[in-house]
Amino acid sequence: MNPAAQARLAFLALIGGATGIGFAPVFVRISETGPTATAFYRLLFALPFIWLWAIWDRRQNPTSRQPASRRDFLLLATGGLLFTADLSIWHWSLQYTTVTNSTLLTNIAPIFVTIGARILFGDRIKLSFVIGMLLAIAGATLLVRHSVLTGDDAMTTGLFNSRHLLGDVLSIVAAVFYAGYLLAVKHLRKTFSTPTIMAWSGLASCAGFGTVAWLSGDVMVANTSKGWFVLLALALISHAGGQTLIAYGFGHLPASFSAVSLLWQPVVAAFVAWLVLDEKLTWMQGVGAMIVLAGIAAASGVIRFGPRTSNSA
Repeated sequence: MNPAAQARLAFLALIGGATGIGFAPVFVRISETGPTATAFYRLLFALPFIWLWAIWDRRQNPTSRQPASRRDFLLLATGGLLFTADLSIWHWSLQYTTVTNSTLLTNIAPIFVTIGARILFGDRIKLSFVIGMLLAIAGATLLVRHSVLTGDDAMTTGLFNSRHLLGDVLSIVAAVFYAGYLLAVKHLRKTFSTPTIMAWSGLASCAGFGTVAWLSGDVMVANTSKGWFVLLALALISHAGGQTLIAYGFGHLPASFSAVSLLWQPVVAAFVAWLVLDEKLTWMQGVGAMIVLAGIAAASGVIRFGPRTSNSA
């Protein structure tokens, strides 16, 4: 596949992955298990499918690099544990602040990714990208701002009390860990295939989530068949589907642009919440969704769909 076609396919993978992840907040909200236990099952149920894919990929590409040294396994485990820290901290933040605040603050990850990509990978940051990134973040802000200003919890307790402040800080910390995870995937994709990364790092993530869920005393068992179905859907749609597509896309596009593309996630989450949870979608949120798309379009101007694209990745 020529570099231009590969870059376009990678961009579509990023949007598809962000769409899959956009379903995750709704699945977590209606899950019958605890927050971290839900993340544990997300990995546990997704891993068999991911490992089947990894085995198939190895047979199709017998010369592809496989982890062999202690350093290889350590790097893959590091990526998995960064993902564990991200989701665990984000789920805890939801216990202290509003869902909308948490969603907004965790979506500042592109800022940390852009800084890290510049330092670690030498990604060029042009003015058009900065404008696109700021525009996309502004759209994500507008998308959730209405809920922040009109929610019952915000109106009765205030947005800046100590409890909300703790939740907001945790959300920002989660964004840092998610940026670290995305940068780790970017680095690993230089050596390993997407299914190899997802399979091995997923083992570390699953073990990490299980440990955190046990230590925090989460509810570990769903009460109904519907509860188990929700966990399976989360595993297949948001992880085996969404997170895998993102890992693929990150391997073929600049990390800074890739992170901005993921701001499509809150747009999807808003629409899914409207359809499934009957959460009202206002005109202001619709405008926010359009601004996010405009930001992604503006940021995409920094990608050169040619030979240099593979070098920058």
